[in-house]
Amino acid sequence: MYETSDIRKGLRIELDGDPFVVMEFQFVKPGKGTAFTRTKIRNMINGAVLDRTFKSGEKLKPADTEDREMQFLYSDGDFHFLDNSNYEQVSLESSVVGDASNYLTENMMIEVSFFQGRSIGLTLPNFVALKVTETTPGEKGNTVTGASKPAVVSTGYTVNVPLFVNEGDQIRIDTRTGEYVEREKA
Repeated sequence: MYETSDIRKGLRIELDGDPFVVMEFQFVKPGKGTAFTRTKIRNMINGAVLDRTFKSGEKLKPADTEDREMQFLYSDGDFHFLDNSNYEQVSLESSVVGDASNYLTENMMIEVSFFQGRSIGLTLPNFVALKVTETTPGEKGNTVTGASKPAVVSTGYTVNVPLFVNEGDQIRIDTRTGEYVEREKA
C-alpha cells in the first residue's frame, strides 16, 4: 500500500477498480487543520482526468499494471504486436491504440501496458522518423514568414511541415504533440 507521502508524478494507483496515473500533485499544509495532497490523476483505460484530494496518512492501493516491450508487426483493422520475451502475439483493438496508430511503423519497439491481464494502452517513443509520401513543392522566396504546408507521411498521417520539406524526405515527429520537429539528414 502507498501512503500519501509516496505520491509523485507517474505513480500508478487503483481507485474504484480502475488504474490511474498521477499527472500532477501538490502537498498542502494549511495553517489550521490537517495536511493533504491535491492531485490530478488520469484514468489509464478511458483517459478521463480527475482532480482528487487525499488526506495525510490515507492509504492508496497500487495498480496491478505491467509494461511489456513489444514489436509492432502489422495492422488489419486490429493492431498486432509480438512480445519478444516469449514470442507471444498480442492483438489490440483500434480503440486501445487510438492516435498512436498515426506513428506506428513495422518492427517499431513500443511499450504495451496491461492491467489485470488485459491491454489498456501503449507508450510510443517521444520521437519517430517517418518518410514524407505526399506534399506540394515549396515556393521560393516564401520563407520569411515561417510558412508551412501539409505533408502526408508513410503511415497516412498529415502533419504541417516547413516549405523546404519535399517528398521522400525523412522527418522527425514528436508523438506527444503530433508536430514536425526536424528534417533528418539523408
